[in-house]
Amino acid sequence: MSAPVQFDTLATADGHRLGRITLDAPKSLNALSLEMIDAIQAQIGAWAEDAEIVALWLEGAGDKAFCAGGDVVALYRAIAEGHTGRDPEAADGAVARYFTHEYRLDHALHTYPNPIVAWGDGIVMGGGMGLLAGASHRVVTPRSQLAMPEITIGLYPDVGASWFLNRMPGASGTFLGLTGARLNATDALFVGLADRLIAAERRDAVIDDLLNADWSQPRPALERVLRTHAEASRDLAPPAEVAPRQEAIAALTDADCDEDLIAAIIAASDSDDAWIARAARSLAAGSPLSARLILRQLARCRRVSLAEALRSELDLSLACATHGDIAEGVRALLIDKDHAPAWRHTHGAVPAADLEACLAPAWPRQSHPLRELHDHVAD
Repeated sequence: MSAPVQFDTLATADGHRLGRITLDAPKSLNALSLEMIDAIQAQIGAWAEDAEIVALWLEGAGDKAFCAGGDVVALYRAIAEGHTGRDPEAADGAVARYFTHEYRLDHALHTYPNPIVAWGDGIVMGGGMGLLAGASHRVVTPRSQLAMPEITIGLYPDVGASWFLNRMPGASGTFLGLTGARLNATDALFVGLADRLIAAERRDAVIDDLLNADWSQPRPALERVLRTHAEASRDLAPPAEVAPRQEAIAALTDADCDEDLIAAIIAASDSDDAWIARAARSLAAGSPLSARLILRQLARCRRVSLAEALRSELDLSLACATHGDIAEGVRALLIDKDHAPAWRHTHGAVPAADLEACLAPAWPRQSHPLRELHDHVAD
């Protein structure tokens, strides 16, 4: 059996090398396991110390997905077995370990010293969004589909989404985080989740041009290659979905309180706008607890650094595992597949005490598992 992530290096014409990372679990749409996370972390650490490595290339195997998310089935099993302790390295700390290592990797990508090209072809969701968002050069293709659909499994947009959703234009980050609405490549460029749209068929040509580039100045070399292929792919951009709806999204999210905001979006489930209606129905069917946690998490991370957002997410993710809806959401979607989750609450009836219990810090700042992260990324 092959490893779920592959590493190799590609020699450039001028004597340098590109480090290539391939998520190699196509049957699970390259879902990100702890084994994959730890392997990537170790390899990029080694490459950062190698003077011959001038850039990294990150992609997913197969033609369906870059990465469809984290390994939530493994998380479900860890929760079912009671492995929700607070020590990430203890035997009973499997849940904390997974999220700690995942968020540490996301931060490492955001702050990596060399350029990283993420080839975000196909499905990019959840944990895959954390990888894509962390790359310095994020490429999508005409068939890319991006989303943070955690509302459907009783979680909330994590992997740094508390930080990057807050930096999207207008109220689009709030709407997308609450509803899990899918974005096409044009939308991804608009909201700032991607930098270039390039035809999927150009992948090999992009790599060939990178290998033949002048790497005496890595970032300009990379930009020139990606710009050339993006210009040749311009006519393939799908129709925008988010930009034309900015006014509608602003109206739906313009409320005096979280309860009114959630109710307004759910009321749009019968909208004549199919895209809006589909997003609203997703919120209506999702975890009521998660919906309110999403809004509170975005509010408290609006002006913090990426590192602080990731620390806050680790606290909240463990809380969702211990007394939230994630186990039931994963059961309904991926284990029993009955698509009938028995959420702990109904919309409009989530006690404030339950919210506060989830939002309480799990660790003091001085002993937080991610205390070593530094705020390298400017707000």
